[in-house]
Amino acid sequence: MRRARAAGTRPETGAGDVRRDVEETLQPIPDERRTTRVGGQFWIWAGANIAPINWVLGALGISMGLGLWDTFAVLVVGNVIGMVVFGFFVLLGQRSGVTGMLLGRGVFGRRGNYLPALIQGVVVIGWCAVNTWIVLDLVMALFGKIGWVDPDLANYGWKFAVAAAVMCVQVTIALFGYRAIAGFERWTVPPTIAILVAMSVAAWFFMDIDWSYAGPPSGALTGWDRVVAMSSVMTAIGVGWGLTWLTYASDYSRFVSRAVPRRRLYLASAGGQILPVLWLGLLGATLATTNGSVDPGELVVDNFGSMAIPVLLLVLHGPIATNILNIYTFTVTVQSLDIHLGRRALNVGVGVAAMGAVTLFVFSSNIAHSLDAWLSACVGWTSTWGAIVAVRYYVLDRRSTDFSHYFDPVGTRRLRDVDWRALVAFATGLTCSWLFMHGMVPALQGPLSEALHGLDLSWLAAGTGAGTVYYLLARRDPTIAR
Repeated sequence: MRRARAAGTRPETGAGDVRRDVEETLQPIPDERRTTRVGGQFWIWAGANIAPINWVLGALGISMGLGLWDTFAVLVVGNVIGMVVFGFFVLLGQRSGVTGMLLGRGVFGRRGNYLPALIQGVVVIGWCAVNTWIVLDLVMALFGKIGWVDPDLANYGWKFAVAAAVMCVQVTIALFGYRAIAGFERWTVPPTIAILVAMSVAAWFFMDIDWSYAGPPSGALTGWDRVVAMSSVMTAIGVGWGLTWLTYASDYSRFVSRAVPRRRLYLASAGGQILPVLWLGLLGATLATTNGSVDPGELVVDNFGSMAIPVLLLVLHGPIATNILNIYTFTVTVQSLDIHLGRRALNVGVGVAAMGAVTLFVFSSNIAHSLDAWLSACVGWTSTWGAIVAVRYYVLDRRSTDFSHYFDPVGTRRLRDVDWRALVAFATGLTCSWLFMHGMVPALQGPLSEALHGLDLSWLAAGTGAGTVYYLLARRDPTIAR
């Protein structure tokens, strides 16, 4: 992909003082400095999803008591819905030339946007830690097959050493910015796909996969219990998985020229997301039918021990390909909080913070509960934020193309300081999400979901509640372009 660079003026300097590195601080990306190719967007989003966490997410439905085809049906329907929405947020980045959190300044206000930006910063650190942690048991099991460690031991020293090494690589790649991220994904994803093809062939044609698996030996879920379980999986790994990427989309599509047809960009980005998610999800679900496990070591190593070396390469590539996006998004998110630090300094800082979070996850005793709680919380936040932003830019303001005032300093008269309408809608969405949520953790089981005997509609309730309230409060605002 051609390098997408932009010229901007350094704050509080003359107009002729042009920054060479436009990514070091938040600046507009002029259209003439953007790429006209969409292949890079496909590889970025495909690479971000060819990760072991998607094996585990596919197996999560099996562990919740669903059959194989129930799990895959939820994956297909949910991710189609989620990725359809995701594609529109990619187009917002192309249209505006600004990051996702900067788009929030036009919705929540210049300083009102601090709240969602702060949440996004915390969430990104969490994702960086989750993606690193999820592979550690798997790496130890693969090391055991090679004979480097005893897989029956805790191996905490080895785990932290591997996590630190992976984190250093992630931080280093992200340090060089968008061009390095796009190049890494473009050159590493195709050989990774080749390994994945070999794993899929080995699993689906030469292993004892139970293609008719309908549930645990104690009995398949039926009736309302089956619907409830499917709704929980839909929230965690169906619709929810696509929605969790909404806050990232503009950070990378802002480098794509407005001359690129919107349809091409939409299909490249959404296609790059959905294909690996469904592929790995099905692979994880089918492997789980052999032992019902969600643990990565049991899920993969027990089945692919003879392919330890290539599988190890794929496993280590997964968190790196995903987390370079998390790290980069963290830096531009923190800068939107008016924290005057360069992107490179923030890049190193998030690596340190994520390692601290990895430490907490390493000592987690239940991987399924931990993942379910994390995903449920993320879905509630992104559904709420996404609904409000979508109403603003696709319903109330469909035509604006000049977003230069989003870079104005605090105190500007071209943006509201705090837009309480958006914050009220935000609080409404989060509340609706919790009311209809039914996670594995008791604190994430809302009263309305309990009244519906465990049905989880949190993502739908959050989006509908937040979007409706914001539309009703802001629809008559004369300052919003029509």
